[in-house]
Amino acid sequence: MGYTKEKLLARLKELQIDFTQYEHPVVLTVDEQAKYVGHLGGGLSKNLFLKDKKNRFYVVSALADTKVDLKVLSQRFGLGKGGIRMAPEEALGEILQVPLGCVTPFALLNESARRVSLLLDQSFRAHDRCFFHPLSNDMSISISAHDLDKFLKSIGRDSAYVDLEANPTVGKEQPPDLAHLVPSDAIIVPESAALTASLQVPTQNDESELMNHNPLTTTTKTDKQSKEKKIFKEKTANEVHSYRSYANPQLFVEEILDKASSLILSEITEETIKQHGDQLGAVASNSIRKRLSLELNNLAIIFKNKAYTEGFRAGTQQSAQ
Repeated sequence: MGYTKEKLLARLKELQIDFTQYEHPVVLTVDEQAKYVGHLGGGLSKNLFLKDKKNRFYVVSALADTKVDLKVLSQRFGLGKGGIRMAPEEALGEILQVPLGCVTPFALLNESARRVSLLLDQSFRAHDRCFFHPLSNDMSISISAHDLDKFLKSIGRDSAYVDLEANPTVGKEQPPDLAHLVPSDAIIVPESAALTASLQVPTQNDESELMNHNPLTTTTKTDKQSKEKKIFKEKTANEVHSYRSYANPQLFVEEILDKASSLILSEITEETIKQHGDQLGAVASNSIRKRLSLELNNLAIIFKNKAYTEGFRAGTQQSAQ
């Protein structure tokens, strides 16, 4: 389970980020959102969840009136004209851990979204405040670009502001200007439909259909299946993806310790020492426990999913040999 709206708002308050929240009915589009907060001033945002052919994911957050051409954006990533498209809904739930209509930069707070690339519209900086959903589309919060940067920095993210309407020439002497924002690793979505389809074994009816074709056709299909199995086995053997540390218990434990250490250091400041004095230990302990509980739960879920995925692949490879 990912972060909830309440957990996110609490996190923003802990970071002393200035924001204003506005509750409203559930909205699925920017036009619907505008009915409730459009009169308040500030920029409304539209947020896209995208993926490329190598199963790498992107969140593109732009002002509502910014034109985002996916073909142009794909070329700027160095992926060709058709290399990027809208991500499927199942990936939205597995990776960003938000329902449809709730895509937001704040979803990158979830551990499962750690390898998702984020592009921000440079036009956000022209507004004093902009509106985003806080993981739920029954509320909007207004926040400045500066404070959004502060939040992203707190989760180890650098803010990448981009002119999303630009269409620079891409060629040998002019490499793709956004290639550095392409994630280095693919993300594996546990139990995804795409993975299941790629591992599907022919049923009895499929085999009977093959037998009804002439020998040349049958040989061609058999060769193609063997080639696909070989490619899949090689890809699986060489694949490096975002959950690689969760296959190793030692690295998994080290990540937990790193998170705990980071939280401890963030709790012990001159201000908290002056404020709590002798009670600092108890206060810091309770705060760390609350903040770390959900993150450890998310890590445990990812570890479980990783174990499931590895076991599923191992069994499939053995049956394919």
